Amino acid sequence: MPHHGSAGAGLSQPGAAGAGVADTGAPPGPRTASVRALTFAGAALAVLYVPDAGSDDLRSVDTAGRSPAEYGLPERLALSGGSPAARAFRARHPVWLTPAALASCPEGCPAPPRARTSLGALPLGAEGGRLGCLVVVGAGENGFEAGQRRFLERYADAVAAVLEAGAGGGPAPALLSSALRRMRVGSFVLVPETGMLDADEMLRELVGIGPGDFDGGADSLLAHALPEDVHALMPVLEPSTGTSGRRELDFRVRCPTGETRWLSLSCRVAAGADDRPEQVLGVVTATSVLHRGADDVSRIQWLTAALDEATTVRDVSHVVVTALHASLGADRVALAELRHERLQVTGLDPPQPADWPRTWRLQRRSEWPDTPLSALPTLRTALRDGRMDLWPAGTAFEPGLDGIGPGGLAVLPLPAKGRAAGVCLIGWDRPHEFAPRERSLLTATASLAGQALTRAHAHDAEQELATMLQRSLLPRRLPELPGGIAVARYLPARRGLQVGGDWYDVIALSEDRVALVIGDVQGHSAAAATVMGQMRTAVRAYAVEGHPPDVVVSHANRLLVGMETDVFATCCYAELDMDEGDVLFVRAGHVAPLLRHPDGSTEEVDVEGGLPLGISMEADFPMTAVALAPGMMLALVTDGLVEAADLSMDEGMRRARATLATADPSDPGRVADDLLGDYGRREDDVALLLLRYDGMKTRPIRSGWVVWRLPDAVMHARRFTARTLRRWKVEEATDPVLLVVSELVTNALMHTQGAVRLELVLRGDRVRVCVSDSSPRAPAKPVIVDWESTGGRGLLLVEAVSESFGTVPVAGGKQVCSEIAVPGREPAAAGAAPGTEDGDRT
Repeated sequence: MPHHGSAGAGLSQPGAAGAGVADTGAPPGPRTASVRALTFAGAALAVLYVPDAGSDDLRSVDTAGRSPAEYGLPERLALSGGSPAARAFRARHPVWLTPAALASCPEGCPAPPRARTSLGALPLGAEGGRLGCLVVVGAGENGFEAGQRRFLERYADAVAAVLEAGAGGGPAPALLSSALRRMRVGSFVLVPETGMLDADEMLRELVGIGPGDFDGGADSLLAHALPEDVHALMPVLEPSTGTSGRRELDFRVRCPTGETRWLSLSCRVAAGADDRPEQVLGVVTATSVLHRGADDVSRIQWLTAALDEATTVRDVSHVVVTALHASLGADRVALAELRHERLQVTGLDPPQPADWPRTWRLQRRSEWPDTPLSALPTLRTALRDGRMDLWPAGTAFEPGLDGIGPGGLAVLPLPAKGRAAGVCLIGWDRPHEFAPRERSLLTATASLAGQALTRAHAHDAEQELATMLQRSLLPRRLPELPGGIAVARYLPARRGLQVGGDWYDVIALSEDRVALVIGDVQGHSAAAATVMGQMRTAVRAYAVEGHPPDVVVSHANRLLVGMETDVFATCCYAELDMDEGDVLFVRAGHVAPLLRHPDGSTEEVDVEGGLPLGISMEADFPMTAVALAPGMMLALVTDGLVEAADLSMDEGMRRARATLATADPSDPGRVADDLLGDYGRREDDVALLLLRYDGMKTRPIRSGWVVWRLPDAVMHARRFTARTLRRWKVEEATDPVLLVVSELVTNALMHTQGAVRLELVLRGDRVRVCVSDSSPRAPAKPVIVDWESTGGRGLLLVEAVSESFGTVPVAGGKQVCSEIAVPGREPAAAGAAPGTEDGDRT
């Protein structure tokens, strides 16, 4: 790289902090870049201290800037002492000392204390550990400014990251320079007289200048800047006589890949003996957030970048009202969106209702006022004509605008795509003169805000539609379960349309059996959500038909294969017997369920797995049986919770188990929230289904009877029923129960083929009669009942004596059930031991 003597000479004296850097006539190295960057952070010296393994001291391992001996900073500092570094290291909190505070500092400070010397001690840590301390010495009467402190804190974080990366091998050389490179900070020295630019390697990399392509001229930098930002860079590269002080601005460069990158530049001018600018010294950093400058060009640049980041109408409104309030010194700024001839206020600054007219406070029915355009003729005229109106102090307005700007009011329509997207009101309390530059600023702001508002409105509408779609596809509420509590959580992915393919469901199969389902369709888009809705509906339909878990999942798999959607899905299906605590699991390519025991220990349930749904029509889905005890907690999750780009599946499962082990099982909702963890880290959808199994308080007594197709089958069924009721000591219910058994068994024998089974269940004060047969058709009650009717009367009698009566599908047929109350028996008085009895077969 060509090198100019004047530019190189400037490196040795960039200010007070530059002393000690010799001019070698060579391109700037890492140490020189460190000095330049620290200069603009107000630091003349930076010293890195780390704990000494052989003693209770902090020892110096790297420096940047001036020599530590010049300020009297020691090589070692006692960890238990009162030095700022030791205090910051112990407290894990930065220590900032002004020159006045340094005068009373006992040790570890510049000696003797100087009138214009300040100091900062920043602890270095990573994940709770202590790595060392960074000490910076500045030359400011009032200590380090807020902006300088923020930069130095970022610098300390970068130094800590470098230290952590090199842990175990001892401190590497040039730690402070490596940290600046990690922060992507470049530096330069410009000689305005010749236009020669001495830029370090990082600056050339940030701008996009390849190795060997830089000729040392300032024009090389301008060639990479966007044309619309060149005018902002010219005052920096060609400063005028008398220019002094710091200057900050943001500009854009076009990278070789074609992308646009925002850079933040901070510089100052060093004047010669004749007050002519001799050198421009500066640093450049990559930034994702544009900072506001003092000039109108910088304000528009900041507003453009900020609106580009704003996605919702509320975000756009906040950016615009904040920018105009600060730039124009206004007392009130309001932004309203135009919707169907009504103005809906979406942003106010200040937001307090007391700062706005009484009419607005009365109309504040919800969060913001909402006013018809016909009630505000001033705004209606401005929106119709599409022009900005500037009203001086003392102008009389309609009641809806009276009091917003008694000293002056600017009405700013926000145009977008040939129409007005909204309006912005800027008001002053004191008489205000509208300068020409304010008109230009308002015009540019109106165009940017109108386009951003239209884009944000479309985004909000899209997200509202996506939210409605997702809510319609997932359960609105979970059923109340006897003997357990189920909670669920769903979070969409942060990127793209916030809908996805994760789903969950809790299906009450009967009064004592429940199915828990969680699944994940490939992708997180509207198409994935649509397939998800179809799969959830299908699984629910197959489950309530009474199929066992493996058949339910197999049917869902065949359905997805036949849909030809080119996507697959994973699923975990669990059918739980709430009486016994027995669970049958089926896993189709999904994450294994987690189980928390009452003692706090956790395990990953070993469930035999099958292929994901939609892969093969002939896939097999084996079942795995697991027994639950009261107090256990079952967690079904999707991979979005336990896997990410920087998180392996094994580590994610380990973290989930650790969280589950330390959670309080008395509040399942809180446990679910703890498992979700940080809401911000969501590369994929997240679904979570949690069940705390408490066990049934009143467990039923069961007895069954297989009815053979014999002429006296009904008689034997009645005898079995009478014997069972006597054994259960509920003879009070004998007459209605025998009537129900007679009618249901007779109907099954007359109108169906195959096996018929009678089951009696006693739970509390209810006797449940269930008759199963092989016909899927429900018994039909007569539509008209008169003296000529000969069929169907029995069902009417059954319904009349039953507390509840109905038909549920089961695998291979149906089950007709009736519940009869036991007279004089309390619901909680079921003292018989739970069990299952099988009657004799006739």
